[in-house]
Formats: sequence, C-alpha cells, structure tokens
Amino acid sequence: MNQALLLILALGLDALLGEPKWLWARLPHPAVVMGRAVGWLDKRLNRPPFAKGLGIVAMCVLMLGAGGIGWLVTQAGWVVTVGAAAILLAHRSLVEHVGGVASGLRLSPQAGRTAVAHIVSRDVTHASPSSVTRSAIESLSENFSDGVIAPAFWFLVAGLPGIAIYKVVNTADSMIGYLTPRHAAFGWASARCDDLLNLIPARICASLIALAGGVVHRWGSIRTDAAQHRSPNAGWPEAAMAQALGIALAGPRSYHGHTQDLAWVNGAARRDLIATDIDAALAIIWKAWQISLGVLAILGAIIWVF
Repeated sequence: MNQALLLILALGLDALLGEPKWLWARLPHPAVVMGRAVGWLDKRLNRPPFAKGLGIVAMCVLMLGAGGIGWLVTQAGWVVTVGAAAILLAHRSLVEHVGGVASGLRLSPQAGRTAVAHIVSRDVTHASPSSVTRSAIESLSENFSDGVIAPAFWFLVAGLPGIAIYKVVNTADSMIGYLTPRHAAFGWASARCDDLLNLIPARICASLIALAGGVVHRWGSIRTDAAQHRSPNAGWPEAAMAQALGIALAGPRSYHGHTQDLAWVNGAARRDLIATDIDAALAIIWKAWQISLGVLAILGAIIWVF
C-alpha cells in the first residue's frame, strides 16, 4: 500500500479516535517521551560557551533517534505504521480543545479564559471575550499546520521516520526554541530546523484554508499579511484564516506580564470577535481537512495505477 493511502487511513483514525484517555493514562504518549528526551539533553548539554554547537549535536541525536525508532516500528507492517502515524497526528484533539473555548465563552468570559489557557502560552487572565476568541482561532490555524498538515506532509515524503523526525523537532522547538537567556544559543538549532521543516507545509496549509474558505483569489493579501507575522511560517495559516473569516488576527498581546506590540494580520478587518467566529473557523478547518483527504485519494490512486 502506498504512502498516500496509508496517510488517509492514519488521518481517518486520528479524526475518529483522537487521543484515547484510557491508553495514555497507562502509557506515556510519544510526545511526552520526546519532551523528556529534549529536557534530558537540555539539562546535560546546555553549557556555555559551547551551547550553540552542543545544541546542534542535541538536535542530530534527537532526529537520528526519532528516525531510527520510526524505521523500526515500520518493520512491524502497515497496520502498526498507520496506528503509529495516527498517534503523531493531532486533528481530533485540536478541534476538541478549540471547540471547548467556544463552549466556555457561551457560559461566561471566565470559562472561556480557562479553556483557552490550555492551548496558548500568552497571558489570558484578564483577556476580553474578543481576545480569547482571537487566541483560539490563531491557535487553531497554526496548530492545524504544525499538528496535522506538517506531520502528514513529512509522512508522505519519508514515511514514519519522516513524521517522527518532524515531531521531535517541533517538540524541541516548543521547549527550547525561544530567545531566552538560557536557550538563545542552545535552542538555535531546534528553531532553525523547525522553520525549515515547516516551510512548505505552512504554505500548503494556507492554501487548504484558502480553498476551504473560498478566498484563493485573495492570495496576494494572504502573502502580504503572512510577511507581517513574527514567524516565517505561522503567519501563513493565520493570514489565510483571517481572510476566510473577514477578521483581524495577531496584534498586541501579553507574555509573562510583558506586552508585545505585534503587527495585526488583516488589520483593517473586524476585530470584535465572538464565539461563533470560532465555530466558523472550525468549519473551515474541517473542510480543509476533507480537501486534503481528497487530494491524497487522487494522489494515492495515481501512484496505485502507475
């Protein structure tokens, strides 16, 4: 069975089952194991003045280890491969968490803040309902790219080793890829690797969202807005979603008590957001997911025939 068809099965399995609590209550999730490995290397190798070089070594170790384990699991056959790939995808859990923010906002602003605090790192203690909604939609857009489309892309390119390598790089970036005094040097390699591995998937994701939202004709605006984002990749799906919904995303926000005056994405559009905007964003993401399955089905059929 070719990679495209295996990926369809993995995407379907993830969408159907998500993250079974009964399983991960008994076993450590692969993402948790990856996080522990990153933390272990950070604790032992993050030593100035050689932190940058040792960070490169750490990333090589993580990528080789993840790729090797992925290859070993593949030897167990296509059924195990599909199951392992589904575990490393995060569509169902993403839409459930973001949907929970909309449900929370319908109860009270505080319930919305509590729900969104589980999926974003910014300060939301005193966030307005509009800010909570914006945070949820931004998280949905960005994580659809790096939690679904990017791992799917690398599975399509390099099988289970590819998706495992991507996930360990993305995990490392989320832990040590920040410009903090401790990680500016040691985390440099993880941040650059993550940027590289997301370069193509982020633009594919933006294309899928634009198709689902019927705004492909606004691609020029999407490209312009994406360039305003602080991330070379995250801005693409956010810009596409902003155009699809006719809303403004990004903009100023607070991290650890410090306000960052970040640029707006589609800044001239509506900024007063409500829970139904999250519902609309989720509908677009599900449609984009369905489009991706259709593309994979065509690709799988072509590979099957030829």
